[in-house]
Amino acid sequence: MTPTATHEVLHYLIEPANVHAHLYRVTLTLPNPEVGLVLSLPVWIPGSYLVREFAQHLQRLSAEAGGVPATLVQRDKHSWAVTALPAANIGHPLQVSYEVYAFDASVRTAWLDATRGFFNGTSLCLRVAGREQWPHHLTVARPTLSTPQTTGAPATWQVATGLAPLSVDAAGFGTYAAPDYDTLIDSPVEMGPFWKGSFAVRGTLHEWVVAGAGPTFDGERLLADTQRICEAAMDFWHGPDAPPPFERYVFMLWATHNGYGGLEHRNSTALICPRADLPRLRRIDAHQPAQPTPPLTHKDGYTQLLGLISHEYFHTWNVKRLRPAEFRLYDLNREQHTALLWFFEGFTSYYDDLLLLRAGLIDTGTYLSLLAKAIDQVAQTPGRQVQTVAEASFDAWTKYYRVQENTPNATVSYYTKGSLVALCLDLTLRQHGSSLDHLMRALWQRCGGGPMSESDVRTVAAELAGRPLDTEIDAWVHSTAELPVQTLLSAAGVNTDHEPQTVAQSLGLRVAESNGSIQIKNVLRGSAAETAGLAAGDEWVAIEHADGSVWRLHQLDDLLSLGMDTQPTCTAWISRDRRMHRCPLTWPSNGAGAVKLSLAAPAPADLSTAHPTHWPSATR
Repeated sequence: MTPTATHEVLHYLIEPANVHAHLYRVTLTLPNPEVGLVLSLPVWIPGSYLVREFAQHLQRLSAEAGGVPATLVQRDKHSWAVTALPAANIGHPLQVSYEVYAFDASVRTAWLDATRGFFNGTSLCLRVAGREQWPHHLTVARPTLSTPQTTGAPATWQVATGLAPLSVDAAGFGTYAAPDYDTLIDSPVEMGPFWKGSFAVRGTLHEWVVAGAGPTFDGERLLADTQRICEAAMDFWHGPDAPPPFERYVFMLWATHNGYGGLEHRNSTALICPRADLPRLRRIDAHQPAQPTPPLTHKDGYTQLLGLISHEYFHTWNVKRLRPAEFRLYDLNREQHTALLWFFEGFTSYYDDLLLLRAGLIDTGTYLSLLAKAIDQVAQTPGRQVQTVAEASFDAWTKYYRVQENTPNATVSYYTKGSLVALCLDLTLRQHGSSLDHLMRALWQRCGGGPMSESDVRTVAAELAGRPLDTEIDAWVHSTAELPVQTLLSAAGVNTDHEPQTVAQSLGLRVAESNGSIQIKNVLRGSAAETAGLAAGDEWVAIEHADGSVWRLHQLDDLLSLGMDTQPTCTAWISRDRRMHRCPLTWPSNGAGAVKLSLAAPAPADLSTAHPTHWPSATR
């Protein structure tokens, strides 16, 4: 069914009904209802590949037409059918009302309390089968401060969203328009008392809203640095003149105590970061000369935030438009598999930090440190020898988002290993006078900024290299062979060295140390810890020396101060299910620790325009 008149619009009224109970009230108005219409809530949100069962939070569902109840019958876990309409009120719009519980502190679902509201349409907006292409309107109502349940919701609340405003007040409350259901659910909404700022890139408005920032937050620096990222991304995809594929872009960030994450959308992104990672105003001493802002390092939280911003903004092109052929149309009723997340997430992960370098926000040393971190993460994951990165992409629904103690032994990250595949492909193309930049832009042109397949990658790579790269792609993507990272880096003028191993690396452990307790989180496959019988969930309490003395441990490094690394064997005392166990431990020989990268020769003066055989730039 398609709309035949302007009044045939689906309308959603979103009311923050009870902020202390974290409940939204939603009223969906459907013109020209029919018996047999099916309403459903998506089971997943694009960009986050896990069935999340959003319908679990929907309650008090009812329907009426002209004030007379209509009948809805649940068909399955997330859909309902209109089975009867009041005969006396045929022609009246159907109004479907329900509540949604919203208390998930993530970018994927919905949140509501007395300080802030946030939601994705996938969590709140029922889809009407057959009417997905109708215009959809969304009205966001202001919390009613006079009612007891909303006491504390501040009068300073505002609204931010990438949706087009239709009729809104100065604070943004009111009605927004979407041409279809997909646009509606791809436009998250932030509301509350937030900081706002904006800038323009090529005449296109970019807006920032930040909720939860502290009093020292430096919003002007965030705006300036984000603008440089956006300009670098625009240059990357379109050269110096072409406009972006959107008319407006909105960054929405929630600063919390320790949250982290981001989710891309067609003209916006929702982000979460630790409050401590925000840029902070520097104290100015009137009696001292102004000091320059210290350069960012790979350990700075703000560097991580800028990388997240760069990552999600790059997704505007690479996954929201240029996307897997399997995602030509989203099926939000079930898992939708693709073996290409190594390209869409991995290549985006490669470029997020590289664009920080090109934007001048980090220097080459910091960039190489960030790259070394990615190399380490893959090298210290035994699952790289079990699962290919293509398999990791396909299995995202059942493995990547369901982390457990054996995850590092059985899986590899399509983000991190995918970024190293991008590195290998980039360095290989540079040896042939091209670069990964050329490949990405050629794919954009070849696929019309739309769906693509792995065969497109292979075809373009062969054209740019002057020979097929199928052997390399098969080895890097479809096998568990080690990536030739060190060989390719060396050929590009980058030295690879190693730090000494930490105790955890030597033993093959991942632990959490707190208040004098060592909790084992993961035991890596083939490690000394696994051979000794240590297991995830154990508390490592003490170590028994070869001379029979037993020493209490407060942190893993205590093993070094006690000289255990000089003893061929010792005994670990662990607590498992509140019982003590003795595990004989053979100390392993020293191995390679964290990777260190450095340029073998001075870096080119202009990394953004240097010849592609130089490192780490690429021609534009």
